[in-house]
Parts: sequence; C-alpha cells; structure tokens
Amino acid sequence: MSPSRFATFTELLRVRAAELADEDVHVFLRDTAGGVAADHLTYGELDREGRRIASCLREHGATGQPVLLVYSSTVEFLKAFAGCLYAGAIAVPVPMPGEAGRDKRLNRTTAVLKDTAAKVVLTETDAAPEVALWLARNAGPDAVCVVSDVPGIGDADAFQPVSARPDDLVFLQYTSGSVSEPRGVTVSHRNLLANQAALQKVLRTTREDVFGSWLPYFHDMGLVAHLLHPVWLGSHSVQVTPLSFVKRPLRWLQAIDEYGVTVGGGPNFSYDLCVRRVKDEQVAALDLSRWRLALNGAEPVRPESLDEFAERFAPAGFRPEALYPCYGLAEATLVVSGGAPGTPHVRRDFDKTALQRDQVLRAGSGQDVKTLIGCGTPVDVEVRIVDPLTHRELPAGAVGEIWLRGYSVARGYWRRPTETAHTFLASLNGEESNFLRTGDLGMLEEGELFVTGRLKEVVIINGRNVYPQDIEWAARTVSPALTFGAGAAFSVDAGGEQLVLVQEVRGAGSAELRTVAQRIQALIGKEFEIPAGNVLLVRPGTVRRTSSGKVQRTLMRKLFLDGVMRGEYEVLTPDVFALARAEDVLFGEDLLQPEGADGGRRW
Repeated sequence: MSPSRFATFTELLRVRAAELADEDVHVFLRDTAGGVAADHLTYGELDREGRRIASCLREHGATGQPVLLVYSSTVEFLKAFAGCLYAGAIAVPVPMPGEAGRDKRLNRTTAVLKDTAAKVVLTETDAAPEVALWLARNAGPDAVCVVSDVPGIGDADAFQPVSARPDDLVFLQYTSGSVSEPRGVTVSHRNLLANQAALQKVLRTTREDVFGSWLPYFHDMGLVAHLLHPVWLGSHSVQVTPLSFVKRPLRWLQAIDEYGVTVGGGPNFSYDLCVRRVKDEQVAALDLSRWRLALNGAEPVRPESLDEFAERFAPAGFRPEALYPCYGLAEATLVVSGGAPGTPHVRRDFDKTALQRDQVLRAGSGQDVKTLIGCGTPVDVEVRIVDPLTHRELPAGAVGEIWLRGYSVARGYWRRPTETAHTFLASLNGEESNFLRTGDLGMLEEGELFVTGRLKEVVIINGRNVYPQDIEWAARTVSPALTFGAGAAFSVDAGGEQLVLVQEVRGAGSAELRTVAQRIQALIGKEFEIPAGNVLLVRPGTVRRTSSGKVQRTLMRKLFLDGVMRGEYEVLTPDVFALARAEDVLFGEDLLQPEGADGGRRW
C-alpha cells in the first residue's frame, strides 16, 4: 500500500494503527537514577491514547485552535500530537518554559504562548506543577493546563472523528530566530505529506529502517524526520533526551548500536561533540555498522567535522559514505535537498578570495582554498538562486539567495501577513510568483546545492563578504582554551561596518586572556584580510544557541548593542565602545576600566 494515497496525515495514522497495532512506533530512553529505562509505545497505544486526548480537546473547544505541547517524554508528546490530529487542533510543540525567574524576554515558550494566544496547554504529570504555574503567570484566566497522561482525562470510546482536509493545519513550527518576535510556520497536511514523500524519495527509506535521535521534538528535523517519518513508513524510532546527549554524547551512539538504528543525525556540532567526548575504549565497544545514513543539516557542514568523525568511529564499523549532508528548513516543512545514499558526499575547492566577492572560481594551484560540502540535489521542489536585491535569477555557479517553490513549502507565518508576503510570496524576474525566500545564501553547480551562509549574517567589510562561521571556526584554533567554546561573529555599524567576535573561553588564567585576544586578532587579519578590532572573551555558556545548538548571531548582536553582553576580557575600538557602552558613558558607570595600551578591558 502506497502512503501517497492518503489525503491527510490523520488518515495515514489511523491506517498505520490498524495495520501495526502491536508494533512499536517509538521508544523513549528515559534517564533514571539507576541508568536508562526504555518506555515503549505501540501503534495501537498511540491510536487509543490519541483518541482519548482528542475527546478531551474537543470538550475544551480546541478544534481548529492552537494547542501548546510541553513535554519531556517523547512518548507522551506523540500521544498528545496524535490527540491534536484526531481533534483537528493545531499542535504547537514548545520547550519547557524554564525557571520561573528567567527573563521573560528570552523565554521562547512564553513568547510562543503570547503569539498563538493558545487557550489549551497539554503537558505530563512530572512537569504539570511547573507548567501550571507558568501558565497562570503568563496567560488569561480562560487558559487551561491539561495533564494528558492522567488516565481519567478524556474517553477514547467517546471520540468523534473530525473530518480533516488537506489544507488544514497540522502544526506550527516556531523558528529559532529572535525569541522576542517568534514566527510560527503554518504546516498543513498537504505540506507534511509532500515532505514525507520527498524524505522517502531522497533517503530511500523503507519500513525496515530504524530512526535514532537526540533532537528535541520542537526542532523541525527532530519532529518531521525522526518522529513523524517513521509513522509515514510504518517503522519506529528511538529517542535519547537532548540533555543526555549534551552531557554524554556516547549515549546516542550506544542507542544507535543497541537498537540497530539505520537513520539518525543532527546539526554539524553534534558530530564534533561525539569526536571530542567519546574515548577510545568507548569507541572500541560500539558497533555502528548498521548506521547507513548519518544526517548532517540545520547548520553549515564543516569538511573537517566529517573527516574527523569518519576517522574517529571507523574502528566501530562506521562507514564514511554514511555521512549525509543535506539541506532543509522549517518554512519548507523540512527537507529540500540531499545526495544519493551510500555514496561519498560531494566536496569542492573554490578560490577563497573570489568567493568573498560572490565570485565562484575553482581553486587553482597556490590559491587560498575554501572547501564547500554539497548538500545534494533538490528533491520535489523548485530551487532558484536569486540576487536578493534585484530579485533576478542568477546563472549557474553564482552565489545568491536560495529561493524555493513546491508543495512542501508552507503557507506562511501564523498571523503575520506582512512577513508572510515578504518571505513566502516573492516574485522572480518580475514574472513568476509565490517563491519562498529562505534567507540562505548558496549556489547550484552541476545540479548540486552548496549552502554558503545566511544572508543577514554575512559580514561585509572593505568589500569582502566573510561568513561568520568561518571566523568562529578559525578563532578556536588559536588556543586550547577556545577549542570547546562557542563563538558568535557579527558586524555592527559604528561609522562603518566593524567585526565583533564573542568567543567563549575556559581554563585560561587572567594573564592569558590578553594573549588569546591578540592571537585571534592576528589570525583574522591574516586569514580574512579584515580588521578584527573587537573581541570579547566570555564565560562558557554565554553564547546563545537554539535548541539544536545553532549559534543565535542576531540575538548576540542585539545583546551586545543593548549593553548586555560583557566579556571577561574585551578589546573594543573607540567607536564600537561608544556604540555598545553608551549607557555606561551616559550614566557615568565605571564598570569597564582600561587595561593597557592595547585597549583591552576587564571588569
């Protein structure tokens, strides 16, 4: 039976439950005091619990309305997601609200609650006290917190099916941009089914595949590829908690070994983390030979990361051809492009200097080289490379903004008509319309899509286009104290564009910080031929990241300009100091004291 005959994901789920009632759809690996406990969920249980929760949602008038899903267990999350499907409610996956005292401006879940104006929040018993308190503080008196794993909530036998249509919304995928202005991507049944078909086509997945993830359910790759795609196929998935992975990456690899995972992945940094944290004797105890697709997406892919991971885990049976760079985004539901499974990924060397001026030239002998990793060919979607200013299509091999059009592309942003028109309804060459502007820069060469960076994040200084991730990666090489720390590079307008680098540092004494900053400045000047007058060395954990580990450069820039971002050691040019520390100057604060002629400052 081909899944393509289904009109809605709800219909697909009901059929899967009838076909595979006693088969596992999901296994959640829960951390306990004694180790790890495995919570299993079958297709039959998912259907029954979904109907029970749906009857409760109908009682609360949630049909057609957004419902927030706040869980730590992906088993309970999937039940709630099924409940929303069956009730015709719009699921809104969100992270735990966080500590009660946390700054609400930086609380993503609170911002999503305000944006959706949701009246129903679904959660689990363990989180209920925290979630109920948070809801009472941030919503009106008519908002309710429903604890979905209490058996007496809802009646599965009383469930009355809701007739869903292809263009009805399934869920809102909130993007990882500014938390003060969250944007919910509206994903319909039509979008979701089209992208599931594209995933199956490009990954060549079957019912025999087993999916293994650590990504949170509110991340697009975690939800669409690792939790919902197995349902599409009739297979199953295994989930390690994000916190468990970050603390002990080995846990994810052990799950891949123990459960025979064939498809699983995450952003580039997750592979770096595995290389750094897993010891030789632990590698020797692993069997990764069944892992055929190690997806790498959601952030720029580093050639060094691929090589280091392949070499590190070769003794465990990991094959280099399993590394699978791909490209996707929430606005297109998920996947846009990918390569041929089981074949070496594409990498090409380009003239680094030419690339900084948006010129694409293959690197010749003796030239500075920039190696780019291909993200495969587009699948079931139209891809154009466009000049972001003129909206004219660029020739093959030119760097421009990536524009998309196809059934996987969402309708727009939740209740944001102006942003929807700008992002989802772009006109190409003054003629063709309804293109999605991704905000990503890239090029197509011989059909292969290469992604070079984010349009809004490119640092343009002295006519050179420099990608912030290149600066961040280079800076980490100057000292062991920076190896494990995140960095955020961005530009500010201080009478002209100037580079700012905020870099985490650990294990360095006060006397070393000035030397580290000077080495960073020298390296950036040499490698990128731009001045690096502004360096902030900060404590570990200072650089803001999304739930999947991507650096939030736009937020970091805002925090810096707002005077919130302070360094353990700072080197700032006078113009940037005046821009970012204006409040100190205005109010006579003496928090920053000059330390030497180099302009370094401590506080």
